[in-house]
Amino acid sequence: MDSIKMKKELEKRLAHSNRSFLFDKKKDELRIENKQTGKGITISLPGIIAKWEIQKDQAIEEVVYYVEEGLNAMDADSQLSGHEKNIFPVIRSTSFPSESEEGVSFLFDDHTAETRIYYALDLGTTYRLIDRRLMEKEGWVPERIREIALFNIRSLSTEMKSDVVAGNTFYFLNKNDGYDASRILNEPFIKKMEHEMKGSMAIAVPHQDVLIIADIMNEIGYDILAELTMSFFTSGRVPITSLSFLYENGEFEPIFILGKNQNK
Repeated sequence: MDSIKMKKELEKRLAHSNRSFLFDKKKDELRIENKQTGKGITISLPGIIAKWEIQKDQAIEEVVYYVEEGLNAMDADSQLSGHEKNIFPVIRSTSFPSESEEGVSFLFDDHTAETRIYYALDLGTTYRLIDRRLMEKEGWVPERIREIALFNIRSLSTEMKSDVVAGNTFYFLNKNDGYDASRILNEPFIKKMEHEMKGSMAIAVPHQDVLIIADIMNEIGYDILAELTMSFFTSGRVPITSLSFLYENGEFEPIFILGKNQNK
């Protein structure tokens, strides 16, 4: 599969009378636009091809879903007032765009050296990131959105599955609601898990649809966590970071794991 074949396959699956396609051969990017509004989504083809080599058709289906939902969200008339229960925080990498393609700044806050907190309005099957234009239109201030979003994330389920490997316990939260990684912002939940740890507490948010908490008892545990995190990172629809974090005294500290050595 090369870029031209992937471009043709995506154009076939995303074809619509109201859409146009723009291919940037130099950047290896395909942009899908609404003809009337000029709003659209630009996707990088090399990353999709790399996933296709492993996941085949599933990789293409995920991109098509992401683009369809994204375009629908752009066309929707979003409102914050009256939809307070639908405002949630979302975790993204620090390399995630700070503004929309139209140049409107998103509302976001620093989180760790690897992650940022953005804020989203849930629209059902998709969501829209909250930007300055939407806030100004309704006269909302950032503090109000932060308070509502952090309150709402605490209302979501924190039920986890666990597995013990080489004496280390790994907990997985995977509800597929788009906010699994966001549970890292549920402070009471994280504190509760901290009290249950017998060893060192490590947390990973490799992509938006999983949160991993590890009770590390030995050096092998760090190696296993690194492999798990990288595996999830390369398979997620919205990757965040391949690094894990040590959690101590309310702080998240990125850890770099090389071979069988743990180096902070």
